Amino acid sequence: MPTQSSSSLFSTKNRQQVTWVLFLLPAVLVYIVFMAGPLFDSLRLSLYTGQGYTPTKFVGLQNYIDLFTNPLWRERFTGALWHTCIFFGIHMLVQNSLGLFFANLLSSDFRGRDFFRTIIFAPATLSVLVTGFLWTLILNPQWGAINLTLKAIGLKAWALPWLGDENLALIVISLTSAWQWVGMPTVMFLAGLMGIPEELLEAARVDGASSWTIFWKIKFPLLMPVVGVVAILTFVDNFNAFDVIYAMAGARGEPGYSTDLLATLFYRTGIAGEHPVGIPNMGMGAAIATLTFAILMVGVLTWLYLSRKQDEN
Repeated sequence: MPTQSSSSLFSTKNRQQVTWVLFLLPAVLVYIVFMAGPLFDSLRLSLYTGQGYTPTKFVGLQNYIDLFTNPLWRERFTGALWHTCIFFGIHMLVQNSLGLFFANLLSSDFRGRDFFRTIIFAPATLSVLVTGFLWTLILNPQWGAINLTLKAIGLKAWALPWLGDENLALIVISLTSAWQWVGMPTVMFLAGLMGIPEELLEAARVDGASSWTIFWKIKFPLLMPVVGVVAILTFVDNFNAFDVIYAMAGARGEPGYSTDLLATLFYRTGIAGEHPVGIPNMGMGAAIATLTFAILMVGVLTWLYLSRKQDEN
């Protein structure tokens, strides 16, 4: 027969479990309503076809088959996927490399350090639509500040239609986006650098190690967990990118779909309706969204697996 103390302990444990459930319940409900629910509804819609936002004809996997076999959809989808990979690659190469460089400089103690921290992070606080519109004006081929400056210093041959050239537009927009968001990896790398024990760095200096050697042999290896987090956040953000392309190149990814990303393809197909028909195809749009989610899920799971293996080693 249980004693009074054991019954009291059991009752306390039950109350704690109920408290945990009550605290978790709002978050679970929000996740189901705003995340899991729309996700499963998108999966369901991707199996249907029809005009408008409520397709009713069940076609199974035909939408996915059309994305890879129908010449019209295949060209648009593979093009948008390739452009998204380029967009991501430029951010990884330029944005995150500059973020690491700036963070290493800002981790030193010098006059005006706080000012430069503010300057580097300031663009990230601005609206993407606002910065996109401003850069569109700056890059205008006729009266934009960049071309006027190039002409003024005798480099008229370099005054190009930056957003009108199919070979340049995606690169220019990617660099514009990298300029705006370079403050985010800078802050994360700086936090990682500030967490490295100063005694470790001082010991390396006493042993005669140069600044370059200290960075590559001590700082960078200790920053690898932060590098992984920055890389996966960049991956997720870039494969969902929409606003900067919409602001600077429109929903069709002008010129000639050369800046079309997966997000703009989804928007044009499932919401706005492809020109000149102008009728949304939510079934195909949902298939594009589902494939985008699958790509993101594979990337995130791969990162989690590699992170766990690194922790185990």
